[in-house]
Amino acid sequence: RSQESRERLSVCSKLCYAVGGAPYQITGCALGFFLQIYLLDVAQVDAFYASIILFVGRVWDAITDPMVGFFISKTPWTRFGRLMPWIMFSTPFAIISYFLIWFVPDISTGQVMWYLVFYCAFQTLVTCFHVPYSALTMFISREQSERDSATAYRMTVEVLGTVLGTAIQGQIVGKVDTPCIESPLFFSLTNSSVAMEELNMTHDTESLTDTRNAYMIAAGVIGGLYILCALILLLGVKERRESSELQSDEPVSFLQGLKLVMNHGPYIKLIAGFLFTSLAFMLLEGNFALFCTYTLGFRNEFQNILLAIMLSATLTIPFWQWFLTRFGKKKAVYVGISSAIPFLITVVVVDSNLFVTYVVAVAAGISVAAAFLLPWSMLPDVIDDFKLQHPSSHGHEAIFFSFYVFFTKFTAGVSLGISTLSLDFAGYQTRGCSQPDQVNFTLKMLVSAVPVGLILLSLLLFKLYPIDEEKRRKNKKALQDLREESNSSSESDNTELASIV
Repeated sequence: RSQESRERLSVCSKLCYAVGGAPYQITGCALGFFLQIYLLDVAQVDAFYASIILFVGRVWDAITDPMVGFFISKTPWTRFGRLMPWIMFSTPFAIISYFLIWFVPDISTGQVMWYLVFYCAFQTLVTCFHVPYSALTMFISREQSERDSATAYRMTVEVLGTVLGTAIQGQIVGKVDTPCIESPLFFSLTNSSVAMEELNMTHDTESLTDTRNAYMIAAGVIGGLYILCALILLLGVKERRESSELQSDEPVSFLQGLKLVMNHGPYIKLIAGFLFTSLAFMLLEGNFALFCTYTLGFRNEFQNILLAIMLSATLTIPFWQWFLTRFGKKKAVYVGISSAIPFLITVVVVDSNLFVTYVVAVAAGISVAAAFLLPWSMLPDVIDDFKLQHPSSHGHEAIFFSFYVFFTKFTAGVSLGISTLSLDFAGYQTRGCSQPDQVNFTLKMLVSAVPVGLILLSLLLFKLYPIDEEKRRKNKKALQDLREESNSSSESDNTELASIV
């Protein structure tokens, strides 16, 4: 009892641990919603090069996860721990890189390289923060119940972090009124190319300066929160070395474990289904600001619409937690993800209407909550099924989680790159008050038709997913029987050893 009481984490320790998850979500949400429109309309990067920046940055982010995990596993223990030094030393450089992403350099050439370098640098540094932070769960306590409780605190703070990132970035940037440039067709009618050139120069020197300053202010505020959260984590959480010494399983070959995991049918079907689901919602996330600004004409409202999506997602996560407990996870997937389809169709079919757009935003947030919660809820069931099929093989849990994250980030890069490249082919006009019909049609495809198609494809894949509620209960009972058998065998061995002694 005294040992268990020493292993229990205080509420303060759990909160300090949970706060450490906020920087990754805050910065990720700000970049996901606003980086594309920033590169196109504020930094005025050509759409083709913007697509390269977004694609390469996200793919590099995916690659760095297993790389950083490998280097962390080779890190020796220090008086601060093995994971904490990574968090400590990556934080200041990550903040500098993040701020420079939102800074427009006064250079005529090399601007594309500027954003590519600092975007990739930030993704690497935030990975150096988040990977050891995720692994820290195993080093804060030896009690599984305490780890689960700390994880629940963490998920709550991370969801709030997505709202905070959207609110800070959106409200600061949204306060600045950025005048747009009229279509070149207007100036051709007035036969005044000089007026067009003068207008461009005026906008570049006056209104665009305010917008650029607003993005840097938002970056400064988010950077300050990043530092605060990191300090709370470093000062409030102790990394326990003895927790790492409890692993009794022998080290396993990475390639052998990877082969076993990738041959596990339920994992492949689950990851395929959620890959298409993630791709659908990432297309919606990356292009929704442009869609609201140009296709719907809500230039001064898009930040509030984005905030409505994230607030709706946050408030409905408890509902989906209750729903999957009551009706099962497969039914929660069907109902939760498919509920976005009629509203995604409505937003492009109905004429531009602010009230309808807010209704669609709230409905989309409900589906976003389901897409956010369900993958992490269903993945443990796949791991349990794997353990039953391979009872003598241990230590593969990290492979399941790491490759799910890898494929998700990779598809994010592909979706952003393809969508921005599509806008370039459609004739996107930087900082235009309006866009050509081809661009508006492309935006409709990217936020409605393509996501709907991907969601329908994912639902078909989930139909093949074999672990329903009945199968999950059988697996749980079988695992419990195996543990009891293992414990009884261990107790008999100890009794026999004691009698020999």
